[in-house]
Amino acid sequence: MSDIQKAMALLISTFDKYSGKEGDKNTLSKEELKELLQNEFGEMLCKSNDKAAIDRIFNDLDRDKSNSVDFGEFVRMVCCLTEMCHEYFVSKK
Repeated sequence: MSDIQKAMALLISTFDKYSGKEGDKNTLSKEELKELLQNEFGEMLCKSNDKAAIDRIFNDLDRDKSNSVDFGEFVRMVCCLTEMCHEYFVSKK
């Protein structure tokens, strides 16, 4: 597989690792999202104990207000973070 294909597979497997622990295996509940953010992003995103920050991230991601985050909403977050990181490192050159 190419590097991009590996990255895509990693996104899918990471989402699947956390989704469905509390119900629907195709979505992340707020608690599942919190666990994913803590374990996979650490302090890059927010303080993992900051409930208000987790709530803001969840509400921003849950665009359809289904009270869960689907794969598309998750991928949009990862894409935005990737773009922000790219801009940061390009500006450092």
